[in-house]
Amino acid sequence: MSDKPLQGIDRRRLIKASIATVGVAALAANTGATNAQDTATPSADPTSGTVYTGDMIQGKKVISALDVNDLEPGRKHLLYFQGAEMSTGQHWYVSVTVAKGAKAGKRGVLTSGVHGDEMSSIHTVQTVMNRLDPATMSGTVMAVTDVSPPTVESMQRRWPNQGRGIDLIDMNREWPGNENGATAPSRHAGLLFNRLLRPNADFAIDFHTGTTGFEVTAFNIGGMDVPEVKAMVELYPVGQIFDSHVYPGVLHNAFMDVGIPSFTPEVGAARALDPEVIALFVEGTMNVLKHHGILAGPMGRTGKDVAVFVGNSAFPILASAGGLVEHLVKLNDKVEVGQKVAIQRDSFGEVVAEYTSGVAGEITGQRSDAMSEPGNPLVFILFNKPEPEGAEVYPE
Repeated sequence: MSDKPLQGIDRRRLIKASIATVGVAALAANTGATNAQDTATPSADPTSGTVYTGDMIQGKKVISALDVNDLEPGRKHLLYFQGAEMSTGQHWYVSVTVAKGAKAGKRGVLTSGVHGDEMSSIHTVQTVMNRLDPATMSGTVMAVTDVSPPTVESMQRRWPNQGRGIDLIDMNREWPGNENGATAPSRHAGLLFNRLLRPNADFAIDFHTGTTGFEVTAFNIGGMDVPEVKAMVELYPVGQIFDSHVYPGVLHNAFMDVGIPSFTPEVGAARALDPEVIALFVEGTMNVLKHHGILAGPMGRTGKDVAVFVGNSAFPILASAGGLVEHLVKLNDKVEVGQKVAIQRDSFGEVVAEYTSGVAGEITGQRSDAMSEPGNPLVFILFNKPEPEGAEVYPE
């Protein structure tokens, strides 16, 4: 795939991004990694082929680089990819499933587990891969379900980096990573992106959910000013689309920056499996594979079959007090300017704060933990403003 950016991507929105609340800290944390990237070694040559380490884990071969063209067509391949080293000198490994079609065609990459508390996203990718029959496919689908192994093992959002003590690093602010970076997650991201993900993708989908303590509805995030992305996100029978490139450092933007169309589905709440929501994203992803000619057959339901709400901005409502949170609206509810959406009570049961919407839109995320300190996001409202001002805080 060409390294040239896709035509039509407006990077001014990323350059001019004014990231609110937690986004500011995330951008600051990424500054060091960004600077380190300037001195990184070149990316692995995508034409260098598959590299087997000679190791086996539970009967599966270990690789340190992959070219899916080297794999036998018409079957599934289960591999482990050797990622960054731990402080013990051992490696983190990620699970790689490749469905190599009997016929040539496009290459799709599906990822999940960038955040370790996002179980429904992992199950969505597993379900899609289990439904594929390589003997009837034209092209290849590669899945990595546990991109960030230490976070998945502990079912937590951030990577516990052994630096100056334990630093908790959000890996979805590290992409495309740096193989010689200052932290393990930066190096891990660099290895995966350079040697596994980028060389094997004509398009990519990075699955997420809400985070621990904060639930989101079923929606897709992607820049709909890019025709290839717009065509894919509209193939999902989900109720909302966040039309935004969001901010630098997320995995789908790393793909976009090297000319690979990509977006992020948000598959409901963290730390649990939601079969109804998972089914929507499985259906949509199968539609995407049909759209690219990898699978044959009629399309399932798409965005045309549901009342999709498309917004270009996410309005956060932050707690101004501590106390129990009571939501007065539900996910996907439409709200108007000035409408009361939540209240908080103190330990006496007295109302200490009331929260109203500053925009007209739809509820896309709510705090699921019943208590909150001041400053925590309580509600996100998807809405439209005439001139998007770049990256918004969003609950990925």
